[in-house]
Amino acid sequence: MLSVPTYETSFDKLTTVQQWMLEQVLGIEPANEDEKPKPRRTQADKWAMNHEAAKQFYEREGHLRVPRKHIERIVIGGKYGEGGADQEERELKLGAWISNQRSRAATLSPERIDQLSRIGMRWT
Repeated sequence: MLSVPTYETSFDKLTTVQQWMLEQVLGIEPANEDEKPKPRRTQADKWAMNHEAAKQFYEREGHLRVPRKHIERIVIGGKYGEGGADQEERELKLGAWISNQRSRAATLSPERIDQLSRIGMRWT
């Protein structure tokens, strides 16, 4: 059976016959490096991004009473003000995230509770 490569599986992992069939019969070529999607972010990465957004909000507003529908824009990679190609602007649903952290306080690790408490999280 012919398996078509996905972004999770590499074209190079296919047999020579499979590669030939994709290229010659179906006209499918392996994706270029710039065509491949960026690797998925882990849950820890997502939490860290939201925590950074919370810190940014706190530094700007002086509190973490974030409206439920608030969206915070953060810059990932590089430093603020440096227009590097490795920078990416993201919009994070910070209000929903803060609300979720409050409701999950009993299951959060002590480290995460401490990190949020240090930037003014109110837990009730």
